[in-house]
Amino acid sequence: MGVRFIFEGFMANYDFNGKVALVTGACGGIGKATAAQLLANGASVVLADINAQALEKCRLDLGSLGRSTCITYDAAKPEDADRAIETCSTVFGGLDFLIPAAGIYRDMPIADMSDDQWRETIGVNLDGIFYICRRAIPVLRSGGAVVNITSIAAHMGGSMGHGHYGAAKGGVLTFTRSLARELGPNIRANAVSPGVIETAMVQDMVDVRGAEILKQTPLQRFGQAHEIASVVAFLCSDASGFITGEAIHVNGGFYMGG
Repeated sequence: MGVRFIFEGFMANYDFNGKVALVTGACGGIGKATAAQLLANGASVVLADINAQALEKCRLDLGSLGRSTCITYDAAKPEDADRAIETCSTVFGGLDFLIPAAGIYRDMPIADMSDDQWRETIGVNLDGIFYICRRAIPVLRSGGAVVNITSIAAHMGGSMGHGHYGAAKGGVLTFTRSLARELGPNIRANAVSPGVIETAMVQDMVDVRGAEILKQTPLQRFGQAHEIASVVAFLCSDASGFITGEAIHVNGGFYMGG
């Protein structure tokens, strides 16, 4: 109900009644839109985010309170991955869809990058994917799906000023394909590779390079979070039942390639 008023735009219509999803980074732009999409189509959702103060507001914003619960979660901490997966089982009885959307995007040239800055970005954006996926494997129900969020930076051959981010997202892409091989035939694993999506995480970059990016984008606009969420929902649904090990580009044509 409430989700349809908060997130304007197309919302795909799938039947996720009886399904349980875990969305990390649930208070971020893509995470919140994804949770909204899944709730609107009947799923129960565990909302996990590092921002404890924002979590309850996020849950209230999304509505469907009986089908959502919150947990504070730091993607870089293995013990938080344990708690998140345990919450899926204890509150909702299992897990069908895993969407690790937690991520950080820092602006720092490689020459100026400290070891701690490298470790922080890799820790959240790559290690965190391993932690949550590995712990989810024993509890994911047959027919379930993992949908990782990678990035255009994983495909373009370099991320100017964001080498740690590009390296992490490239790792997520390859890791997703390994998951697909190991989890089939009962569980599918895919990725969504967004281009520039209008969220708070990339606002500084848009302020600096936005005009240049738009000139190279055939659709002449930036993406919206709900446009990523609708692709995530598709990859969770039976409509994508013969798709695994793939990355779907959602970038307005800024990058066209495999």
